[in-house]
Amino acid sequence: MGIPGQSEINIGVIGHVDHGKTSLTKMLTGKWTDTHSEELKRGISIRLGYADIVFKKCSKCNFEGYTNNDKCPKCKGKTEPYKRVSFVDSPGHESLMATMLSGVAIINGAILVIAANEPCPQPRTVEHLLAAKYSNIGKLVVVQNKIDLVTEDQAKQNYTEIKKFLVEIGYENVPIIPVSANHNINKDVLIYAITNYFDSPQQDLNKNLKMYVVRSFDVNKPGQEIDKLVGGVIGGSIVSGKLKLGDNIEIAPGIQNKNILAKVLSLNTEFGKLDEAGPGGLIAISTSLDPSIAQNDKLKGQVVGHCGELPNPRTDLNIELHIIDRLLVDDLKKSLTVKEPVIVTAGTGMVVGVVTSVKGDIIRFMLKSPVVVEEDQKVSLSRRSINGWRLYGYGFIRK
Repeated sequence: MGIPGQSEINIGVIGHVDHGKTSLTKMLTGKWTDTHSEELKRGISIRLGYADIVFKKCSKCNFEGYTNNDKCPKCKGKTEPYKRVSFVDSPGHESLMATMLSGVAIINGAILVIAANEPCPQPRTVEHLLAAKYSNIGKLVVVQNKIDLVTEDQAKQNYTEIKKFLVEIGYENVPIIPVSANHNINKDVLIYAITNYFDSPQQDLNKNLKMYVVRSFDVNKPGQEIDKLVGGVIGGSIVSGKLKLGDNIEIAPGIQNKNILAKVLSLNTEFGKLDEAGPGGLIAISTSLDPSIAQNDKLKGQVVGHCGELPNPRTDLNIELHIIDRLLVDDLKKSLTVKEPVIVTAGTGMVVGVVTSVKGDIIRFMLKSPVVVEEDQKVSLSRRSINGWRLYGYGFIRK
């Protein structure tokens, strides 16, 4: 099961608004991911759209014995831990999709939630599945949710629409599981699919450490005595390498274009404290940072590495552009132009930039603030539309 106390796979929960993503996550984990406020007993909050769970199975029963409980739902016998999973569920679909498209390895597979009581596909269903496709997420499970709200004939018609839509996007032979998240219908079948269909990624812990920060905060209460103050906390996902207690880390691009140095004082997941951490799930790091530096998500979007191992932050980027035509609304079908503003998402960081030159599919950008990227790294691009910022495509960092 990977590093003890850590999730071994991250699964994104995607789909159109109000199709039941958060309800489904609650059915599987018992947690509402739209609150993001549960804290560990020691005062370290680690949840930002993540819900961790240990799925279990009964050795006597088939998929009816797959559960998130200590007892088998079929024979009531004792279950054994089988796989630790983190679900990533973000209410801000644009930020989640941009992060997926930027190629961050925080999502290893996806559950696409489609409501049975609406025609398929809905607009966000298209966007989310295309983002999964262009993020190279090969493994996908479709949940046909809200089957309790339709007749059997309506469910079959919706199923046919889902199959046709999946084939159009390039996903064939994908499991489609009818579910009612509010009534736990087919919960055991879905857990069986999640634990057996998705492969846990093989991680190379010998690579250089790279962690993307998704939040940071000060856990000290107002009026705390000086001798009891603790350092700032950063939370995020490790995408390569390994982190240990006592390690000295560097946070880039830092503040005012200066990298930040800190020491790791503790490592936490929703499952408890760790001595070391690798890729998988959300990690909370208690550090030696001045808590004012970390408060109110000031370090969100930064990159953590061991001292001296991170690339130098950059404000000028050459990007080989790949447009996702099916995402384009009418006012975005024109080509990018010089001086046009864009949003570049690299890792979990979103930075505003301006187009400085267009030479074929190579676009040069000047960013308002620096980012930490490497050659050939995948990033996503958003353009301003009459309805706000919209995903436009993705690209690769070039020299």
